Amino acid sequence: MNERNSPDPRLDTFLIEHRLAAPNEIASWHALTGGVSSDIWRVDLPGRSLCVKRALSTLKVSARWEAPVSRNAYEWAWIQFAARHCPANVPAPLAHDPKLGVFAMSFLAPADHPVWKQQLMAGKVELETAKAVGRLVGALHCASAESSELAEAFDTGENFHALRLDPYLMAMTARHPDLAHLLETLARRTASVRTAVVHGDVSPKNILVGPEGPVLLDAECAWFGDPAFDLAFCLNHLLLKCLVRPDRTDELIMCFKALVEAYFDEADWELRASLEARAAALLPALLLARVDGKSPVEYVTDDRMRDQIRWIAVPLLHEPVEHLCQVATAWAEGIHRYTTSQ
Repeated sequence: MNERNSPDPRLDTFLIEHRLAAPNEIASWHALTGGVSSDIWRVDLPGRSLCVKRALSTLKVSARWEAPVSRNAYEWAWIQFAARHCPANVPAPLAHDPKLGVFAMSFLAPADHPVWKQQLMAGKVELETAKAVGRLVGALHCASAESSELAEAFDTGENFHALRLDPYLMAMTARHPDLAHLLETLARRTASVRTAVVHGDVSPKNILVGPEGPVLLDAECAWFGDPAFDLAFCLNHLLLKCLVRPDRTDELIMCFKALVEAYFDEADWELRASLEARAAALLPALLLARVDGKSPVEYVTDDRMRDQIRWIAVPLLHEPVEHLCQVATAWAEGIHRYTTSQ
């Protein structure tokens, strides 16, 4: 292959060995931005493009955060699982090299697949997108619920602890020693539930708004565990966007509630009350984690915003509610009271 700006000759070999490129073709590699846990490239070949992803052993964040590169294989397995059930809502899986920690998938043009996070940050808050995301996440959970085969294939508790429970929940105990017992209990309970295949990073930055519905990316944390985590993780971002788009708070809260209802239209493997209560308990912890965990959200830029999140989230941790709408109401009322009291 005649490579152009190739990041690693082994990656060119990977393309050839898996017949994604011919030996005499010129490949042009372009690094894609946005992720902290992997290197991702768009590879342009004559008349076509594809995407190549390689996991990093040390994540690109300010706090030291290491994770096993074996997660690349589990992300590949998740894409294959999702493609079987919702092929329009995931990139097409093309090839995988577990030793190299690399896989290739279809490249989805940004012009036709805008990132949901970018839309929300720009103030484009659409109810139908939120509903479609809720349906998709619920459908994937439903497709995997209580599957012993998938429980074995995604027996990735170590990965999930390293990528989610430790950096998001346990890392906060140093800053909030008074919450240590509550956070440890949440982490233990989340780790103990083994019900469905969990994506682990259902965030607007990993959701493209495609012509056939949302497309879900970046399942590096895939784990057979508690689906409440995915639900709470996604809803967390809708609440946080209220801080940077206060003019869209009402619409964001409406999207929050619409996503919840669409999700539970699909979630039939357990009683709603138990699943929702776990998500409602996790949500304030995830809010707090985005300012005091190892992966702070980049658009919460000043101490006033951080204190606002703590002011609302900490009481909800001490006195958890059972319904997600109660968290949304407490959030909306809290940011209003905090703003008017300053």
